[in-house]
Parts: sequence; structure tokens; C-alpha cells
Amino acid sequence: MFFPFKDDNPSLTFPYVTLALIILNTTVFFITVAGGPADFQYAVINYGLIPVELIHMTNLYISPAVHPFFNLFTSMFLHANLAHLVGNMWYLWIFGDNVEDFLGHFNFLLFYLAGGVAAALIHTIFNPASTMPVIGASGAISAVLGAYLLLYPTARVYVLFFFIFIIRIFTMPAAILIGFWIFFQIINGITSLGIGQQMGGVAWFAHIGGFFYGLYLIKFVLKSRMRYNRLDF
Repeated sequence: MFFPFKDDNPSLTFPYVTLALIILNTTVFFITVAGGPADFQYAVINYGLIPVELIHMTNLYISPAVHPFFNLFTSMFLHANLAHLVGNMWYLWIFGDNVEDFLGHFNFLLFYLAGGVAAALIHTIFNPASTMPVIGASGAISAVLGAYLLLYPTARVYVLFFFIFIIRIFTMPAAILIGFWIFFQIINGITSLGIGQQMGGVAWFAHIGGFFYGLYLIKFVLKSRMRYNRLDF
């Protein structure tokens, strides 16, 4: 198994927004699990994204919770378990600081939130009849990975490899690591077609949608900056 744990790409500014998002996600997780399984289930059903609710813009379950539109945002701050939370926040910490450095703090926040929304919409398009709540920051973080791939393809990422008793640490270019990651998402997304999300599992198309949103938007930002710089001459 491969596990990236840091990169050699220091940022020029402190990642205030990245750190704040990690703290917020962690705080929300412990609040939702503090009340026990019943309270956690209530949070997931009422604040997770349920595709069929979003399609019809009405709550499937009778509750005082928010309108399905706002679940596009609330769902990205919920996590299924501690491993889900730690995995997402670790990736955000490794790759988020450099993207925040490039975009600026406020623009990065908008980028992150929009990435989560784009991911949720793509998932809904591929699973319009699903009643299974979707939660997690994976879609937004996938957008960060897409941005990082385009901005820093040659940055070296330290990877921990372990298999039974074999443990190795080595580095690889971000382009290879993230490229392998998105290839894995696409293969699993295609394989999952027709199966649906009724039995739970990974929202592969949320990851794919978030990733390509991040890739496209950063490409647009780069072109805009190049155009602006040419005008300066």
C-alpha cells in the first residue's frame, strides 16, 4: 500500500485556510459522534447530500434540517469515521498549502467550496435516484489534487510503502502519484456504473468530478494570469 505523507514543495505563505478547514472538519466530526450512533445517523441523513433530494429539491425524510440545496455544502464537512477524516485531512494538509499559496487565502476558500459542490453535482448526475447520503471532503480535496497536478507536476512527494513486513520510503513526482490516483478513481467509477450507491461505499464520480473541476479552473486561472501579464508589456 502507498501512503503519501509530505512533499518537498514549501509554501511562501502560512496556509491559514487549509489549517482552518482541517480544524473545522475535525471539530464537526467529534461533535457528530459525541452524541452516539443515533445522533450521528441524524446528522448524516439530514446534513449529508442525498441525490434524489437534490433532484427534487425536497427533503426525503421529515426533519427540521436544511433545504437540500444547502446539503451541497454541509455534506462536505461530515465524515463517516475517524479513518475517513484522517485520510482526507492528511491529503488536504499535504497538497492544500501550495494551492492556497498560489490562489491566495480567500480565493482558495472559494475554490475549495466550489470543488465540493462540483463533486456533489457530478455524483448526483450519475446517481440521480440514490437515497444514500453522501458525506466527506473528498470531492473538494480532489479539486485540490487536480490543481496541484497542473501547478506542481514535478514536485517530489514522499511516499510510505508497506506490504506485510516490507516498509520503504521513497519519493516520486506529484504527476505520477496523482495521475495514478485519478486513474484508479476512473477505473472504479466505470466499474461501479449500474451498481449504484444504495449499498454505500465510495462516491467515485464525486472524486472524478472534483478533480477535473480543479484541473479546469486552475488552467483557466493560469491562462488569465498569462493574458494579464502580456497586457503589462
